[in-house]
Amino acid sequence: MNDITVPRWLTWAREIQALAQTSYHFSENDFQRQRNQRLMEIAAEIIGEYSHLEIVPLVDAFNAQVGYATPHIDVRGAVIRDGKLLMVKENQDGGWTMPGGWADVGDVPSEAAEREVWEEAGFRVQARKVVGVYDANRVGPLEVFHAFKIVFLCDILSGEARPSNETSEVAFYGEDEIPAVLSGERTKPRHIADVFKAYKDPGCLSAFD
Repeated sequence: MNDITVPRWLTWAREIQALAQTSYHFSENDFQRQRNQRLMEIAAEIIGEYSHLEIVPLVDAFNAQVGYATPHIDVRGAVIRDGKLLMVKENQDGGWTMPGGWADVGDVPSEAAEREVWEEAGFRVQARKVVGVYDANRVGPLEVFHAFKIVFLCDILSGEARPSNETSEVAFYGEDEIPAVLSGERTKPRHIADVFKAYKDPGCLSAFD
């Protein structure tokens, strides 16, 4: 069951933005493009009204999205060593999360997760199994877009713990040692529980929304 509660105003704003982006892509004249541009501005104004985010950067972010609107993809590398889960502390909010981030265009999903673990935590890993595919309604600065999250169970190949320009600490935690402060929607208790379940039971089926 999805444990994320998304404010109604954000749901409406996302839908308006997605419809406007898609309609803009298929617009046949300047009049249609101007109308869809205004709808994207309205979506930004709604978010700006109910959050701390500034409208101009939001409009710029919306305008940067082209083509048919689809969810973004967030990948996470779940790495367990000696029964403990690899986690990193995010500079952005001080919360703990499994290493990961937005997949780039052209990425193979598993390779994107492997790269994120290397960049954020210092370990070379190989993805072994999909723990789960989740509805991930990310909320935060420039994270107003709807997203799906894919969590991969990964095996360590080499490396040692090393923070990055995005992370301040790298550590392994047992199932009963997980830090109380997690990093927003990046990693939720549900994801961690599914990781340990998949680790303990190789025959466990992947979770999904």
